[in-house]
Amino acid sequence: MKTTRYYSLDVFRGATVALMILVNNPGTWSFMFDPLEHAQWHGCTPTDLVFPFFLFAVGNAMAFVIPRFKQQPQSEFWKKVIKRSILIFLIGLFINWFPFFKWENNELIFKAWKDSEESGVRIMGVLQRIAIAYFFASVIAFYFKEKMVLWISGIILVGYWLLTKFLGGIDPYSIEGFIGTKIDTHILGLAHIYKGESIPFDPEGIYSTINAIPQVLLGYLTGIFINKQGNMKWLNKSLPETNQPNFRLVAGLFVLGVIALLLGYFWQLDFPYNKKIWSSSYVIHTTGLSLLTIATMIWFIEILNVKNGVMKFFDVFGKNPLFIFAFSGLFPRLLGLIRIENGFTNQDEIKYISPLTWFYENICAKLPGIPEIGSFVYSLIFLAFFWALAYWLDQKKIYVKV
Repeated sequence: MKTTRYYSLDVFRGATVALMILVNNPGTWSFMFDPLEHAQWHGCTPTDLVFPFFLFAVGNAMAFVIPRFKQQPQSEFWKKVIKRSILIFLIGLFINWFPFFKWENNELIFKAWKDSEESGVRIMGVLQRIAIAYFFASVIAFYFKEKMVLWISGIILVGYWLLTKFLGGIDPYSIEGFIGTKIDTHILGLAHIYKGESIPFDPEGIYSTINAIPQVLLGYLTGIFINKQGNMKWLNKSLPETNQPNFRLVAGLFVLGVIALLLGYFWQLDFPYNKKIWSSSYVIHTTGLSLLTIATMIWFIEILNVKNGVMKFFDVFGKNPLFIFAFSGLFPRLLGLIRIENGFTNQDEIKYISPLTWFYENICAKLPGIPEIGSFVYSLIFLAFFWALAYWLDQKKIYVKV
């Protein structure tokens, strides 16, 4: 099958990377505009769309790669997919452990893999989820035809729903009753799961990562659909009568998006939208919004030929997506080893802050207006720094492949 590279898909992927960096790096977590915060539990905010959109984009990219893999020996497929999956997972684990040292009682000590039964390096994370979902989605896409891939995606989503519903606690969709909490704790160990919730609970745990696989697969099927329906030869600033097949491409994506949103809505009446447990309704809901977003971008970028500075801004993030995202996680941790004196604690001990915290408190936080403004401005400056890095890499034709 001949594949066509749509610029809109590159912009879509780059935009998700940019938004992931933006929402993950506020000036302070205490002051954030509501749309930039994740839902406390059930629900879906604009920020909750970013990660599933990226997984969907991973699936889109697979639609260009899998057909080439199918023309090569199976050994070549396995070698590349296993290597890439392991590298992405290890990079995520590296970020969690980095910079391997921490300040404790004014001493720089080694950050042990496991300090105690309750404290250690977190094993799972965003990149780890991407690695696992990418691996299993690639295997399914490689060995099965599109219709079967759709059936497998549906079986995973329904199976996850039933297992969660009937194997959980009294309230299986609560943080305490969610079956994934027990599974992750048993497999990973209490010391190696996330501690930022009311109880030890990993929002990127092993169990909930199962449902990230169909998220990638649905992105893959969308990419296949676009490749089959699209034809770049017709692109211009108008839509003459002869280009009706391409109009049907965009219309088809809109129809599929609306169907997915309706299905997700009715499903959430029993299995609520929930990013932290990656509920099945959440997968369908965010897939529907991904379809509508891509359809809109194809219409404006490819058909109407709207290619301006905004598109270029996001496009450069898509040239080195994993490298830029990974470095955005490493950078604050590295600077965290640098300490700046910042007054005294209640016990008359010297208080230290990192350079980034100093920049926020002494520059951004002093901007007029509500505190959320300063926190958001910090996020924008942080994003601008990584855009400059991504732009420089693009200009130098440096593309870090994993």
